[in-house]
Amino acid sequence: MIENTQTETRPSIYGLTRDQLIEWAQENGEKKFRATQVWDWLYRKRVQSFEEMTNLSQAFIAKLNENFIINPLQQVVVQESEDGTVKYLFMLPDKVMIETVLMRQAYGLSVCVTTQVGCNMGCTFCASGILKKERDVTAGEIVSQIMLVQKYFDERGLDERVSHIVVMGIGEPFDNYEHLMNFLRVINDDNGLAIGARHITVSTCGFMPKKIKEFAHENLQVNLAISLHAPNNALRTSLMRITRNAPLEKLFEAIDYYTETTNRRVTYEYIMLSGENDSPEIAQQLADLIKPRNKLSYVNLIPYNPVAEHIKYERSTKNDTTKFYDVLKKNGINCVVRQEHGTDIDAACGQLRSKQIKKNKANIA
Repeated sequence: MIENTQTETRPSIYGLTRDQLIEWAQENGEKKFRATQVWDWLYRKRVQSFEEMTNLSQAFIAKLNENFIINPLQQVVVQESEDGTVKYLFMLPDKVMIETVLMRQAYGLSVCVTTQVGCNMGCTFCASGILKKERDVTAGEIVSQIMLVQKYFDERGLDERVSHIVVMGIGEPFDNYEHLMNFLRVINDDNGLAIGARHITVSTCGFMPKKIKEFAHENLQVNLAISLHAPNNALRTSLMRITRNAPLEKLFEAIDYYTETTNRRVTYEYIMLSGENDSPEIAQQLADLIKPRNKLSYVNLIPYNPVAEHIKYERSTKNDTTKFYDVLKKNGINCVVRQEHGTDIDAACGQLRSKQIKKNKANIA
C-alpha cells in the first residue's frame, strides 16, 4: 500500500492568480513586470521548470524555487479510448491519486478535472464516493491537470489546445470553494490560458444552496450545472443522501436566485438508472419541476456507466431513455441525451482510481 506521507511542502505556483503572483513578487522585492514575465513563461510558453525562464535573474529563480514548485502531479496510468477519450490517473505529492479526463468534442478539446481526493456526498450510484474524501485538491493541483493534458499536445508538436473545461470529476467543487474560484480565475485569465468563461462548466450536487447564491455574485460568465437525477425528494434522497439537508425546495430557491441574478441558463444533469428514475411518470414530474424555469434551463440525460461496487444499478435501455426524452420534449423542455465517451475504458468517474488503489493493496498483501 502506498504510504500517505507528505513529501513536498512547497505549493504549486499554478495556484496563484495573476494578481496574487504580482503581489507576491512585489512583496519579495521584484517589479510587477517580473511577475508578468513568470506568468507568460507558465501559460504561454508552458515551461516545466523555473530555470527555463531565461529573462529572470538567478536570484529571482532561486527565490521561486525556494517557495514554489510548478507541476505537483505525477502520471501513474493513462487509458486511451477508441473514440479519442483519454483518462489520466495522477499522483499528488502526498501519494494520493486523482483522475482527469480528456474528451474530444466536435467543438474542441474538453478536460474534466477533479477537485477533491475522494467524495463525501454519498451518491449511491457513483464511483467517486466509493473512497471517502481525504482532502481538497488545491487550485494549483487543479490547474496542473489542465497543464499536463496540454503538455501531451505540446510535446508532439500538435497545434491543438484545451478549449473547454468541465469541473465534474471526483469530489464536490462547492465543497472546495476557495480553491475552485482561484482555479477558474487562473484558467480564464486573458493573459494566460485564456479559456473563455462560457467554455467552462462547474457541476454541483447542491449540497449547500447558499454556495449557489454566492457563485451568482462572482462576476464570472461560467456555466452552472446541477446534478439533479430525481424530481422529488423521496427518490432523490434514496439516490443522493445530501437531499436530507438540501431538499429540492431549498435547492431550487437558490437556483432561482442564481438565474434571476445572472440571467444565465442552468443545466440539469440527470443520470438514467433502469427501474429507478427513468419511467414516463417520473419524466412528467421532472417536466413539471423544470417547466416554470424552462427559459433558463437545459436537461442533460446521461447514460449510466455501471460500477462494480453498485450492482443495484443498471443503465436505462435505449427504449426507456427515448420515452423519457419524448415526455420532456412534449412538455417543451430543452433537453438532450448526452454523447458517451470512453465506454471501452474505466468510464465512470472514480473507477480508475479505485481500481489502482485496490491493485496497490493486493500487491502488498
